Amino acid sequence: MVFLNYITACVSLLLWTSVWAFSPEFRGASRLFLDTANTNEWKMLLPTGVFHGVTCNPTLLERAGEPCTIDNLHRLASMALGYTDEFMCQAWGATAQELYDCGMTLSKPDRDRIVVKVPVTTTGVEAASLLIQSNCRVCLTACYNHKQAMIAANVGAEYIAPYLGRMTDAGMDGSGECWKMKEIVDGLQADTRILVASIRDCQTMVELAARGMETFTFSPSVARELFQEPMTDDAAAEFEAAASRNC
Repeated sequence: MVFLNYITACVSLLLWTSVWAFSPEFRGASRLFLDTANTNEWKMLLPTGVFHGVTCNPTLLERAGEPCTIDNLHRLASMALGYTDEFMCQAWGATAQELYDCGMTLSKPDRDRIVVKVPVTTTGVEAASLLIQSNCRVCLTACYNHKQAMIAANVGAEYIAPYLGRMTDAGMDGSGECWKMKEIVDGLQADTRILVASIRDCQTMVELAARGMETFTFSPSVARELFQEPMTDDAAAEFEAAASRNC
């Protein structure tokens, strides 16, 4: 029994280190995702090391000129996972069974690191339940109301993705909805993460982070905004100039 426990612990450690190979020790609870299927953007932004993963959906695939096919998503997953810990892609299908079958096929190459997204509809949640029972990681997406956090927590989804920008565009308090979702999940003592999506500007994300949100997915333009600070650029240039003068 002692030997069996030792083997189990070793296997668990091996799996943990393989799954979280890119997460730095001091990152804490934060998870940032790059929300694009444009692989040129991946090549420019993912090497910064700040991203936990990549998210995409059929709309982003179409926008990037990437076919929404199983084979192509497997190719993209392999590429993204060369830089990060997770790749999220969305299943498609008219029924729960079709969504489930698609999700299982999408995640087959690496169920530890490929997360399947399905919409928070009755059909989508039914598919999510089946996927979760089959040890597939799931993100419920297209969330527009804090009550949907109850669904995510109780079906056992790892993530739920509220569309912050779209809620705000519709006249809702997008940030308030996201915060209520976190309060619901925390109140239920569930482990579901609120993956804030459809982020239009860096400042809104920073304000949510300051209040305790830790999981975000955002576009390359917002990622660049996160890095923009002229005073830092000026200081870096001064350091380089001083180093050149004094070598």
